[in-house]
Amino acid sequence: MEYFNNYIVMKIRLPSLLSTMLAKFFLLKFTCICFFVSASASTFAQSISNESYQVAQVAVEPYIQVIKRTGKVNFKRTLNLSFKTAGFLTRLNVDEGDTFEANQLLAALDTSELKADKNATYARLLQAKRNVNRIQTLLTKKLSSQQELDDTLTAIETTRAAYRVAVYNLEKAQVFAPFSGVVVQRNTELGELQSPGKTALQIAALDHNLIVSVALTSEEIGLVRLNQKVQVHIAHFGLIEGVISKIPAISNTRSHLFTIEVLLPETSLTRPLIVGQIAQILIHAQSHDFVYRLPIEALNAVNDQGQALIALEKSNNPIQQAFSIYKIDNDYLYLQAEQSDLSIPVITQGWNKLSLISSKK
Repeated sequence: MEYFNNYIVMKIRLPSLLSTMLAKFFLLKFTCICFFVSASASTFAQSISNESYQVAQVAVEPYIQVIKRTGKVNFKRTLNLSFKTAGFLTRLNVDEGDTFEANQLLAALDTSELKADKNATYARLLQAKRNVNRIQTLLTKKLSSQQELDDTLTAIETTRAAYRVAVYNLEKAQVFAPFSGVVVQRNTELGELQSPGKTALQIAALDHNLIVSVALTSEEIGLVRLNQKVQVHIAHFGLIEGVISKIPAISNTRSHLFTIEVLLPETSLTRPLIVGQIAQILIHAQSHDFVYRLPIEALNAVNDQGQALIALEKSNNPIQQAFSIYKIDNDYLYLQAEQSDLSIPVITQGWNKLSLISSKK
């Protein structure tokens, strides 16, 4: 009877114990599932938050100002050729735009009068020499004086000098090219009477003689230096690399601008005559100031103090920070910085969809 009673008690307690164990098992499983779902949701939310904006690490760099100017290609040096003496032009071997070689005969005068003058001067020189011999002979016979001999010797020297001038004038009746180049301008015609000093031809060298002149402000002139390389774009000819060959000491009295010269190299592009073509000069000038260079899209706003509000990412959280503006152009925003400053994580895109916390620099 006692055995039967124990059996009944165990039979009654067994279902109750199984129910308790099953309840605890399902409760533990439900808790794990909730924790996993919560963690996954948190990770997914953080992933979505990080993917909603783009971050770029911006380092400190020297400020490089791009100076754009437009100028015209011209000759650096030209030379005006003229005749020393008057005469009629009988030879003209070149015209405007013609190229020539060094020592080539370009133009010449009628030399009939000059040759006659040279011959006459030479005859007077021979006569002066004969007079010296005659005076010396008479002086040995005491039929002349030392004064007459001195006058005759002086006449020889003056006549010899006149003869040299006549020879020189005859040589200068012809114009030879001092270098290889091109005729820029012709100011005379065949048969015209040439006056001394009047320009007959204007010529220019082709080698290392093409420049582009552009004007810079007083601020920009301090950013360039001699022999600095610049980019020159000439329509229909392409891009050429030139160098700054001249920086003036003073500005123009009217415009108060400084006109610099950019020397073009001798290449297949500049070998054809491109004088008069419009050229665009691009100068990358590095200053002594340091900046953060940001794309203009990263600018959130400008506060009342004139500072730029920029979105940054710190500890995976977006914040908004104010920076002093150095300069703004169409593409970039330049923020003031020191050379020792660290790089900053800038939110360049998507900052307008975030809830930003303002922070001071």
